[in-house]
Amino acid sequence: LDIAVMEADIDSDVDAAAISEVGAQTIQLHTGGMCHLDAAMCAQGLEGLAAGDADVIFLENVGNLVCPAEFDTGAGVNITILSVPEGDDKPLKYPLMYQVCDLVLVNKTDVMPYFDFDLDTLCKNVAMRNPKARVIPISAQTGEGMDAWYQWLRERVAAWKTEK
Repeated sequence: LDIAVMEADIDSDVDAAAISEVGAQTIQLHTGGMCHLDAAMCAQGLEGLAAGDADVIFLENVGNLVCPAEFDTGAGVNITILSVPEGDDKPLKYPLMYQVCDLVLVNKTDVMPYFDFDLDTLCKNVAMRNPKARVIPISAQTGEGMDAWYQWLRERVAAWKTEK
């Protein structure tokens, strides 16, 4: 897949620089103190990105679980990344983020033995907020679950191209 990334932060370009280093076309979006992006900011980012042939454009919104869920970015698919250290109760505390997502990636599963985290509890909590959301446990460190994540992504891209 040809991938491009729009990286949003209040300030700095640390993440965008790291993403660029691995070869993805990247643009940094600064929110100027706002806790989210909206569709207009994303449209500006797309103009600056010039990724017309990209199969996937990832938008990494500002990293909190409140504001980004409240604003339409124009995304075709919404993915929430939850890391094990954050806890299995996040869908209960931040319901809207889980109500609007299509997929929950549970990252850092390699450290699960060191935290009070129960994957079954998380899955039940996600299903309570959004029965259609899929949950895929992954570890970026060990590679666990990455094949399932990539397959999910490839299927979404193929479906989107068919619909075009």
